[in-house]
This record gives sequence, C-alpha cells and structure tokens, in this order.
Amino acid sequence: MSSTEVMVSRAHRIEIVARSVRLVPALLVSALALTACGGVHGTPGGSGVRDPYFPKAGNGGYDVTHYGLRLAYDPDAHHLTGTATLTARATQDLSAFNLDLIGLDVGKVTVGGETARWNRAGQELTVRPRKDLGQDETFRVTVRYSGAPETVTDPDGSQEGWLRTTDGVLALGEPTGSMAWFPGNHHPSDKASYDLTVTVPRGLRAVSNGELRNVTTAKGGRTAFSWHSAEPMASYLATLAIGRYDITRSTAGDRLPVYTAVDPAEKEASRAVLARIPEILRWAERRFGPYPFSSTGAIVDRAAEVGYALETQTRPVFPGAPGMTLLVHELAHQWYGDSVTPESWRDMWLNEGFTTYAEWLWREDHGGESAQESFDALYENGEKTYKDLWAFPPAKPADAANISGDPVYQRGAMVLHKVRQAVGDDRFFAILRGWATEHRHGNADTAEFTAYVEEQAPGEDFDGIWEDWLYGEGKPERP
Repeated sequence: MSSTEVMVSRAHRIEIVARSVRLVPALLVSALALTACGGVHGTPGGSGVRDPYFPKAGNGGYDVTHYGLRLAYDPDAHHLTGTATLTARATQDLSAFNLDLIGLDVGKVTVGGETARWNRAGQELTVRPRKDLGQDETFRVTVRYSGAPETVTDPDGSQEGWLRTTDGVLALGEPTGSMAWFPGNHHPSDKASYDLTVTVPRGLRAVSNGELRNVTTAKGGRTAFSWHSAEPMASYLATLAIGRYDITRSTAGDRLPVYTAVDPAEKEASRAVLARIPEILRWAERRFGPYPFSSTGAIVDRAAEVGYALETQTRPVFPGAPGMTLLVHELAHQWYGDSVTPESWRDMWLNEGFTTYAEWLWREDHGGESAQESFDALYENGEKTYKDLWAFPPAKPADAANISGDPVYQRGAMVLHKVRQAVGDDRFFAILRGWATEHRHGNADTAEFTAYVEEQAPGEDFDGIWEDWLYGEGKPERP
C-alpha cells in the first residue's frame, strides 16, 4: 500500500469514527425510548408441543382461554366462511406464534385489532404481530378464512375433520381433525371455553357443544344458531353437526338440560335408548361423582361411513342409532376424557380404559356379568375377539396409528380391575371419584394417575401392576 493510499485510508477511518460518534447518541435515545415505552424482545413460539405421536400438534408460547367462532356454511356449494377470534395469554415473550390450520384460505389476520403479517407452511399458520407480546400478556388474534374444508385421514385409516353427510356435515376432531374447520392450538393440553355461531341454509339445523343461546333468521332466510360452552374444552372435543334433525329437549337430575338431535331416519331406532340418558347419568354420578358440565345430550346422524362414535363434550356424536353399551361408554367419557383430559396422546388409556371399565360396571350393576367375569373372559380368550390385545402395553401405544388400539381400551380396563382387586371396592370407587374430582376440567397424564393411586392406598405395593399390566410387553402371567 502506498503512502497516498495510507492517507486516504486513515482519512476514511476518521470519517467513519466521526459518523459513529454522531450516531451513538441517536441510538441511545432510541434505546431509551424503547425501554420507556415497555418494549419487548420476544422469540417465536414453538410450532408444536412435541407430543410423542403428533409432534406438530398444538403450539408453544401461549395458552388459549376462549374461542369465538362465527361460521357460515353452504352444503350444496361445500363452502365455509369463518372468523375465528382467539383470546390467549402469552406464556413467554413472543415475536411470533403459530396456529394450526389445514387447508382453507386465510384472508386477514389481526392481533389486538392491528393487521399482522402471516405465512402458511403445511398445517402451520405463523402470525407476526406488529408489536412483540410480553409474557403473561392477554391478547386477541382474529383470523378470517374461507374455502372447502377437508376430510382428514388418521394414521389408523379412519376419517375425521369435515365429514359430509347426505344433508350436511359432521365435524369431528379426534385427534387432529378440528384444525380442518377452525384455526387454533389443537392439542388436548390446551383447553378453552367456546362461543360458536353458525349460519346455514333455511331448513337445516346447526348443533354443537354446550347450550343453545340463540336462533335468529339471517339474510335470505338463512338461520344462525349460537352455542355457548362455558367449561374448558379440548379442541378435539368440539363438534358441529349440520343437517335435518328432530330435536328433543328435556331435563335430567337437578334440572340438567338434555338436548338431543336425531336424523329422522334414526329417530325410531334411537328413541328408547336416548330416553335412558337421565338414568345413565344418575348411575354414573353414583360411581364417578357429580356430572362435570352444565348440559348433556347426543347427536345421532345417518352416517354409517364414519364408522365410530365420539365423546364430543356434552353431546356425543353417533353415526347411527346407538346401543346401550355404546351410550354408556360415551357418556362416561364426560368424566374421563372430557373433564379429565389427557396431557398427551400417549395417555389415551386414561380415556378409553376408564370408559371400557364403565361398560363392565354397568353390566355388573344391571344384572349382567361381573367385572371379574369380564376380566377373566378377556384374559382367557380375549385375543379371539381383539387380535392385537397383547400387542403393546396400554400406556405405551406402538405409534400414532395405535392410540385407539385394542390394548388401550381392553387392557386399560384390566389395569383398573387389577387396582380394584388390590385395594377393595370401597377404596377403588373412592379412587375413581377422587381422580375425576382432583383433575376436574383439567389435564392429567399416566404418571399422575399412578401417583394418585399410590397416595390413596399407601399400604399397597402397585409395582407389579404397573410393570406387568400398564407398561409390560406381552400377556402377563395368569393372575
């Protein structure tokens, strides 16, 4: 480098230093101003909650407390328009957060009333508010969307999401189908209250969870149905049924509202069994404790192709007229699954094992085989009916395709019967009631259940039950 070049270089450096000296006060002023107005330096929330079987389900960084959904659906055009307003609390400083949404076209997103930037990638709708959100800050995000909702195929081959019927639709969400019709935090660990208003063509009804608050005539003779669910609900338990239904309103117990919606083709076949809902609830309250919600009922559609019933909160859905055992099972879920909801999809046996055992108890209490006889028959010959009965332990399904497998239901019930054998009837039924009370309207996992049992019966050794029946591989030795 020549001396002339050195002089130019030094002069350039002097100019840069001088410029920097002028910039520093300005930067300090900006920083101080940011601090003075409470600026937040957040990071993006997670794009999933790392569920063992559905790692992208749900989202990190916030907790939803309420969903406000305003929908309109035209079955002939198969077109849905929606506005979803979520009230949530940030659990960290947030610069961005995700919502789960499959398909559908997003038109606009606002946070706190201000337009927010957003982008889509698979089921992830990433929202970037204009201002970062501070930890514990309550905020509202509104998403306007539209399109043709999708039917989702589960890992086990069953279908959920938006299921079209002959005269409308059934929206079912277990495990992830609810993201096919509204954006949200779609994991069972995040429960919220709901308000849902649905506008449908004249002559159709829209039935959902909770209580029907209002029915109004909208533009063009269309009808708007407004439903309210005050108690916390996991999104997979939210439902929407649109079609032609015969409606029956009655009460059970201490004036508990009972609302049933039945497809006319299933009315006669359903009449007798649905009339026994109050009887089932009286029995269940003796066994499991007070009913945990402010209404009950059922939806019976004509949709044999769906192939399964679902314990949608307060109003289970049946694809055809249910039998008594199935109705008992789905109503028992209001305690185990709906009020006490699994922390993750690995804990499904806390839903299905408990409600399968409820079937055993119903038979035992109504002149049928005892729970012990049900257990013995399952142990001796269960694999003839349930070919995968011993394929994996109930608390460790092999994969996402098996979270509703035979061991989750049948071996889960066997675990409970082993606990009953160990502690005796009085303490066992106290455990059933106490577990439902301890986690009422909350979430729980398997470790919490085993710890609870051990606390309630401190003199008993449950290690063999947990090791052989709950977590053990293969068929345990003869009891």
